[in-house]
Amino acid sequence: MNGLSTVLIVVGLFLVGGIMSFVKQKMPASLIVLLSIGAAMCLVAGVMRLEVWN
Repeated sequence: MNGLSTVLIVVGLFLVGGIMSFVKQKMPASLIVLLSIGAAMCLVAGVMRLEVWN
């Protein structure tokens, strides 16, 4: 696991925590969807950069 994939996965997990927090605070749904898309993109990019796929 290299540094960039680690950073992307950690940022994605951080954003997932933010999603859960925003849902508990009853924030607008559009903001939660936008944050969900960003978290999914970070997690997918981090997982795809792992060396196990080569």
